[in-house]
Amino acid sequence: MKYRTFGNTDLTVSVIGFGLWPIGGTIRAGDYGVVDQSEAIRAIHRAMELGITLFDTAPAYGDGHGEEVLGEALVGRREASIVTTKCAVRWDHATKAWITDSSKESILASVEQSLSRLRTDYLDILLIHVPDPNAVPADAMAGFESLQRSGKVRVVGVSNFTLDQIREYRKCGTLHAHQVGYNIFDRRIESELLPQCVEMGLGVMTYGALCHGLLSGAWTAETQFPEEDWRSKGDVFGLPLLTQENFAKNIRVTEQLREFADETDHTLAQLALAWVLQNQKVSVALAGMRSVAEVEENVKAVEWQLSSADMTRISGIMQDAAGTRGSTHYVVNAR
Repeated sequence: MKYRTFGNTDLTVSVIGFGLWPIGGTIRAGDYGVVDQSEAIRAIHRAMELGITLFDTAPAYGDGHGEEVLGEALVGRREASIVTTKCAVRWDHATKAWITDSSKESILASVEQSLSRLRTDYLDILLIHVPDPNAVPADAMAGFESLQRSGKVRVVGVSNFTLDQIREYRKCGTLHAHQVGYNIFDRRIESELLPQCVEMGLGVMTYGALCHGLLSGAWTAETQFPEEDWRSKGDVFGLPLLTQENFAKNIRVTEQLREFADETDHTLAQLALAWVLQNQKVSVALAGMRSVAEVEENVKAVEWQLSSADMTRISGIMQDAAGTRGSTHYVVNAR
């Protein structure tokens, strides 16, 4: 495993982080299929054995289930891990709708619940999961500051925010982290958001390295998603990558990428992760994992240092990708 300094903090993180969205799932059944909890815990333990230190979860992942699984897995191992969770998003069972609430009161209550589920008395990194349209930044930052003073949270940040939103919150206090999507198909953060985050001293966690399954190597042109699966809509956080018009084209692109990976005795997933890690502005690339086999495959990406010729080859293949232009920033629909 390799490690990088996390922004301007004193944290050192593994360059690959363990994402628990697939393990926790969402409220709607079928998003990622049935997860074997005992296998998930074995996967977390294997990740630690292979040097992964950062684990990312959220209350929204299965209504707290992702946190519960991680908490169970880290019993007796907490000090060897860097735990990231989120706040300000919850599922309202009465209305069957997602509620975003970045008020100080909501943040403090959410953290208490997360600490209980995670079986710990502190969080290494706490993020506001998505922008709250009704938020008062000063109130949210007051919540962060209270948690840091109490020792319950070490590092605070945001997720899926625009650059303007980050700047607005920074007027009211210190942020240390930003989490946002980034992969071969989605490079929207490269031109402005990513370099500006680094300039501000934020540690950047990227998610979706495998483009939410498109770069897993498991899909074909005949793949269909259940109606309840968010990917069935064709939209990937503001990019029409999986629409009927673009899906087959992008499968052909992934097949070409897989052929290139095969030539170098790597897998498509390893290529996708190695590509993200080639960008030194990224502190840690999160990979959603559910099994020991997935962990062992993904960790090998660290060994692959893509050359300039490799990057040129990949760029040439990506010329045929469809739907890579859409919203200029992340449109958070299901996360």
